[in-house]
Amino acid sequence: MEKRELGKSGIEVLPLCFGGNVFGWTVDEKTSFELLDAFIDAGFNFVDTADVYARWAFNGVGGQSETIIGNWFKQSGKRDKVILATKVGKPMGDDKKGLSKAYIFKAVEDSLRRLQTDYIDLYQSHEDDAGTPLEETMEAFTDLIKQGKVRTVGASNYGAERLREALKVSKDNGFARYETLQPEYNLYDREDYERQYEALCHENNLGVITYYSLASGFLTGKYRSENDLNKSKRGAGVKKYLNNRGFTILRTLDEVAEEYNTTSASVALAWLMARPGITAPIASATSTAQLGDLVKSVQLDLDRTTIENLTVASTY
Repeated sequence: MEKRELGKSGIEVLPLCFGGNVFGWTVDEKTSFELLDAFIDAGFNFVDTADVYARWAFNGVGGQSETIIGNWFKQSGKRDKVILATKVGKPMGDDKKGLSKAYIFKAVEDSLRRLQTDYIDLYQSHEDDAGTPLEETMEAFTDLIKQGKVRTVGASNYGAERLREALKVSKDNGFARYETLQPEYNLYDREDYERQYEALCHENNLGVITYYSLASGFLTGKYRSENDLNKSKRGAGVKKYLNNRGFTILRTLDEVAEEYNTTSASVALAWLMARPGITAPIASATSTAQLGDLVKSVQLDLDRTTIENLTVASTY
């Protein structure tokens, strides 16, 4: 498996990232440990989480995912096998939010404590903070890198112009820059990334780590009618895909999956991995069987015609 660099950071990852949003939410600690062991033992090395996971399920208290990963590090001794990404900025209760220097310095210590580690490989702004000058935010991240608590930084949920401005601020002031962008991007949700961010990321050699890579599970083929929406806690978010374009994408995925003797999920992820500039799609699993589908995607070598057929079928 060929590794890909996170921007120009010098940090290399395999082209599939395990999404830790499920840890402590739809997956208990024991199963989380099993999934992490299986993922790392299969040769992968990239895990993404956030301080806020899974605050929405615990009456406004977050930190569950980081805590589970930290407990796994302690039990397994596999910290050195993982490129660990986490995030800061989304509300964690009271005044715990944003990207001010003071808050970033506090939040990173909280994350390090939960994760039971002394460094974070990729520390990401989870959302833009318009109330804090970009100079202050980027200086804070630069200080954390100098202190050895963070290796590199990235952005998520930034507008394209603000991201461009942040890159300029870093260049003009000699600060560390965002080396990665984490956008929503998948076979169905293409337009926003391709119109606003794709060229910007290419121009600046940013690594791209896609979230909702399987469109909340829709691209697995699990949801084909409104009757299927109660199959999981994420079903409500899938209704918007149940239209002619969505069904066309599913039919094409079915055809390719049959041709390659694999699953729709594997094909959808393989298409993302083949897109220019994509470093690694993020995908989560709640069982080792689901994880197997994700892992297969990396070995799936789609030919050029097949990739083009998927691209045409998902045209927006």
